[in-house]
Amino acid sequence: MKIGVVFPQNEIGNDPIAIRDYAQACEEVGCHHILAYDHVLGAHPEREPALTGPYTHEHPFHEPFVLFGHLAAVTTRIELATGILILPQRQTALVAKQAAAVDVLSGGRLRLGVGTGWNTVEYESLGEDWESRGRRMDEQVELMRALWSEPVLDFRGEWHRVDRAGILPLPDQQIPIWFGGFTPVAWRRAARLGDGLVLGWGLGACVAALEATLGFLDAEARSREGFGLEMQMLFKKGPESWAKDIAGWREAGGTHVSVSTMLAGLEKPADHIEAIRRFKEVADGA
Repeated sequence: MKIGVVFPQNEIGNDPIAIRDYAQACEEVGCHHILAYDHVLGAHPEREPALTGPYTHEHPFHEPFVLFGHLAAVTTRIELATGILILPQRQTALVAKQAAAVDVLSGGRLRLGVGTGWNTVEYESLGEDWESRGRRMDEQVELMRALWSEPVLDFRGEWHRVDRAGILPLPDQQIPIWFGGFTPVAWRRAARLGDGLVLGWGLGACVAALEATLGFLDAEARSREGFGLEMQMLFKKGPESWAKDIAGWREAGGTHVSVSTMLAGLEKPADHIEAIRRFKEVADGA
């Protein structure tokens, strides 16, 4: 079981030294990865039509690729993962370029989790279509993988045209693409196209999603071996819950777990660091 952390986007603040110290502490205690969320824009909730979701204009987000450039320079081993990047609201070739740059500068430590998101205002503000997001994302994944492996390509899809062009530098690896989502549509897409699946919280719900996804893998005639399955956990649940959920997730066939220290009343970056140390001690013994 690979143990990681959810980067405390909304609570860590903007001090680059504190962010450095947090990442280095996670690496020091043996965490496998840092998982970062993504939002370009937060929408004001008092608007029409109403937009409901876990984040508003008052929640800060560090842009993942810029954040990972910083973290790549101050760490040496820890994996850098998005969980998830809202891919269809971004330009595909630019994402491929940014991801390749992070992978090269981190020494091959990027894992790209992608998904469709929920914030329609973001799509509108970024000039992308909300209705076609799922189908476009399928084509985006195909194009990114081609851009990462071919110095020059001629690609024509429904939404993309690359006319004898390519990106340099190419990444050190075929960057793993994981999908995130809470519905069977997302799990089926992960089984069809992905290298893994990022899930949310709650052991029971995550195990049900895991079992469904493994069934979709079988239906696609894809091997279960090497397919990653990640569950997130809440630090505020406490040590007994951590140990129980880690053991249950391992038994179900999960491969990764990430703990979120947000919403636990931690006031300073140092408090998040201490929380990670406490969690890792329990996780190592679970």
